[in-house]
Amino acid sequence: MSRPLIGITAYVEPASWAAWRDVPAALVPQAYVRAVTASGGRALVLPPDDADADVLRVLDGLLLAGGADVGPERYGQPHDPRTESRADRDAGELALLTAALAADLPVLGVCRGMQLLAVARGGALHQHLPDVVGHDGHRPAPGVYGAHPVRFAPDSLAGSVLAGVDRVNSYHHQAVADPGDLTVTGWADDGVVEALEDPRRRFLLGVQWHPEIDPDPRPVAALVQAARAGHR
Repeated sequence: MSRPLIGITAYVEPASWAAWRDVPAALVPQAYVRAVTASGGRALVLPPDDADADVLRVLDGLLLAGGADVGPERYGQPHDPRTESRADRDAGELALLTAALAADLPVLGVCRGMQLLAVARGGALHQHLPDVVGHDGHRPAPGVYGAHPVRFAPDSLAGSVLAGVDRVNSYHHQAVADPGDLTVTGWADDGVVEALEDPRRRFLLGVQWHPEIDPDPRPVAALVQAARAGHR
């Protein structure tokens, strides 16, 4: 049986390799691809493209990757100067997500991806989390992951997938303020939303941390398992 095909949304950022420096490139950290592959899936990298969502016809699951901030105009707020957004990613990923939801395709949102889920479902974000919680523990320094305790709602998808997990990594300066019509099922010890889901759907889960760099990336494995169940 062929592996389920998981689309991973890509960054567009300046990149350097060989003789080339600061060339705009469509890319994702290899950790995402490795986590999908290790879970039995086949990764397909999806650069931003809002012309259509036709690629979903061949996908079995969608992974919304982390990265830059979601544009605050998407949830009706003025732009905080500390917000760094990418309009092309917002447009392309929201087109994919809208179509994926209509098709009930399994979806996992990671960090920015979870925040995009909330915005797509009528929610809103805190644009700079330290202003809300009073500390920098969720992003201690540039390129440095933090870690903190986490708890999950019993009898939830997050609680089932992450049974026994009580601590996660952390690298974000924004967070979900309003989940829209999604259900909050995970919290950090300071109350920051760490997991969102929709129990009415086959598989829709958002996590605020980065399971792709964890030795036990269970949310990614759960996405691949859900995708395999509906594999065409």
